[in-house]
Amino acid sequence: MQQRHLGRRGFTAGALGLGCMGFSQGYGPADDGESIKALHRAVELGVDLLDTAMSYGQGHNEQVVARALAELANRGEVKVATKFGIVRTEQGVSLDGRPEHVRGYCDASLERLGVDVIDLYYLHRVDPEVPIGETVQAMAELIDAGKVRYLGVSEVTAEQLRAADAVHPITAVQFEWSMLWREPELDIIPAARELGVGLVPYSPLGRGLLTATLDRDTVGSSDFRRTDPRFLDDNLERNLRQIEALRTVADSLSITPGQLALAWLLAQGDDVVPIPGTRRLDRITENAAAAEIELSPAELDRLDLAVRPDAWAGDRRSFAVPATTRTTT
Repeated sequence: MQQRHLGRRGFTAGALGLGCMGFSQGYGPADDGESIKALHRAVELGVDLLDTAMSYGQGHNEQVVARALAELANRGEVKVATKFGIVRTEQGVSLDGRPEHVRGYCDASLERLGVDVIDLYYLHRVDPEVPIGETVQAMAELIDAGKVRYLGVSEVTAEQLRAADAVHPITAVQFEWSMLWREPELDIIPAARELGVGLVPYSPLGRGLLTATLDRDTVGSSDFRRTDPRFLDDNLERNLRQIEALRTVADSLSITPGQLALAWLLAQGDDVVPIPGTRRLDRITENAAAAEIELSPAELDRLDLAVRPDAWAGDRRSFAVPATTRTTT
């Protein structure tokens, strides 16, 4: 798989990574055996960036990744990204970016992952009680201690990204971005490119909608869709019409709608590394193949005309994110 550069300090990864959240939460009950097979298949196909977090399944996700890594002959070729800052307990979900807690969270992730160093360590969400620069300073100390190689932030504003990067170079910024949700193109993406920060879109398949495999009866099968305005009532009807247009263009190119959606995202720049997530082996294979699809300028123009960027409906719902509403013109 083609390698792409993230940031300005030498971090590289395959054009597509693998988002691991669904192995532990959000998309049905966990099945560790199935998840490990999916991880192995992804790596076999050239995916070398695995994205997890301490909050996914309260540590379960990192442990599943560790089990999969331990069985890989080419373990040294795989990079692990994990995140801290979202804390899940029996009392609920909270944010914690306090500098004095950062090293402890990192040490716990290192132990669960069974590694000596984390390749890319993200602040999962900004703690509103702590200036982001203070959290990043504590993260930078992990690099000095040899526990982390590169730093990232997730779901930040442009101003927060600049403040973080002023303390220590940020390699990657993670945020939701897909044909279904293009709001980042107005703010965080220009800021990241100004700073030389790599772009790591999560939910690049629109929480499954862009695969054209969901319908009115199945969108509620996931906790992450059931209360999301984009999947409800009239918004869903409008969005499903967009999906039919997406399917028509994909069919004309002899690829799947999901592959077209990923190819579109990859075409937005060579600083983009999406992290689609799935446990299905056939979907892993389908997604990886999208990295080989190059859309021409004419095909991209045709796609924009058929699947109009301004025709998607509904705001988004996601935990502790800075932007949830669509910009109106």
